[in-house]
Amino acid sequence: MDRFADPTDISEAILHAPGWARVGITAPSPRLRERAATELARAVAARLDGHSLAIEDGRQFSLEL
Repeated sequence: MDRFADPTDISEAILHAPGWARVGITAPSPRLRERAATELARAVAARLDGHSLAIEDGRQFSLEL
């Protein structure tokens, strides 16, 4: 890696990662924590590379948190 990421970009990537992964890193199951951590890492890497993991589907309603 030849550049350092801005902490603001990383925090935005974490906040936009799938909700199950953000919650899953606190799960009592080691397997679920590992899967959640992997998903968070994928979301951060994709966001920093300029990609989005979200799949837009016009038939699905968005829910406010």
